[in-house]
Amino acid sequence: MNIGAASEKSGLPAKTIRYYEDIGLLTAERASNGYRDYSMTDVHRMRFIQRSRSLGFSVEECGQLLSLYDDKERESADVKALAKTKLAEMDRKLVELTELRDTLRRLVRSCQGDRRPDCPIIEGLSSAKRKQ
Repeated sequence: MNIGAASEKSGLPAKTIRYYEDIGLLTAERASNGYRDYSMTDVHRMRFIQRSRSLGFSVEECGQLLSLYDDKERESADVKALAKTKLAEMDRKLVELTELRDTLRRLVRSCQGDRRPDCPIIEGLSSAKRKQ
């Protein structure tokens, strides 16, 4: 199938498919006319990458996951280790985002939000800038 059909079946834009080829995540056969020719196996790999990306895995990590997927001798411990590392990274980011949200929430609560020019949000942002 051509890239348009592969795009439709996988849900990935053609530009993304080409990008994944450029960086080595996908390879496509070439038809006699030189156009890319994708199989359903290729579409499955596209969906695998798409799902991995939606779970927060980087492009590099998707490459590792695909290598593990292709390795029929793989150990599930290797896959689990990669997933646990990603989970720990997400947990760290969640803690950071929670702290940021709490700080912003405090600033919003402290602001009167009226016509006065003094604003604790601006003051808080200004003092945070000076601390760095």
